[in-house]
Amino acid sequence: MKFFPALTRRGWIWLLVGAAALVFAWLLDNRVDAALTVASQTELQKFASVCSKLGEGWVAAVWGIGLAIVCLLANRPPLAAKIFFVALTSELTGLAATILRVLFGRTRPSNHDVPPGFYGVWHEGHWIIGQFKFSSFPSGHAGAAVGLATAAWLLHRGWGVLAGLYALAVMWSRIALQCHHLSDVVASTVLAIPLAVLLKKALLPSVEFQFGNLNRTLRRK
Repeated sequence: MKFFPALTRRGWIWLLVGAAALVFAWLLDNRVDAALTVASQTELQKFASVCSKLGEGWVAAVWGIGLAIVCLLANRPPLAAKIFFVALTSELTGLAATILRVLFGRTRPSNHDVPPGFYGVWHEGHWIIGQFKFSSFPSGHAGAAVGLATAAWLLHRGWGVLAGLYALAVMWSRIALQCHHLSDVVASTVLAIPLAVLLKKALLPSVEFQFGNLNRTLRRK
């Protein structure tokens, strides 16, 4: 182990903890799914639908880009860069989860056409890539929301708390609407948190540099 850097050791620890959390969530899937599912045509179901819509990738993208532009025009490039980075991280973690769910092909809780399970990308002589009923594990919505919350937390604890509440609402809504199992959103959490940490190191300095250049260009005009 002495040949591995500290980050790698922490990575292994996170992998083990995440695997344990995923197994535990898997055992609780049926109970939690049943407890959190909301009846259709109720106020709670409508609220869950709103939370789910807010978890779609385009929402973070539009708000992130819009607020970043406003901050840049207000001569606050560091803040603009941070907001843009949070939105970008959300998109990338959501994309990672989406790619994996396409490859795993797990059936959604609302599916009643085929037995529950993982079908990969091929079933009964047909490609099932992108089919809704085979796109449960992990949750793209949860991946994007948790990625956003983690990125926000890494930059500002206050932002992180608010974003964390948003992520919890999105994850609850996906289970409540029978779009995902508990283990699907837990898997997204295990994936998105370390990915967001890595993206901060890999992308934030470049994003800050580019926004600084944009600000200097705007000020010269």
